[in-house]
Amino acid sequence: MYFTDRGIEELENRRGEEEVTLAWLAERLREFVDLNPEFEIPVERLATWLARLDDDEDE
Repeated sequence: MYFTDRGIEELENRRGEEEVTLAWLAERLREFVDLNPEFEIPVERLATWLARLDDDEDE
């Protein structure tokens, strides 16, 4: 188990029943980077990965 798995599990346990939009998620990511600029690159990589998930299916 990676250390980050605990945070992911907490997110799922606390908010797993909620529905959110991608616009809401994008705004939360922007807020997070504003408060934690040292995480700008990992957040950018995550956002790009999420944005391109379906690209492999089209090929």
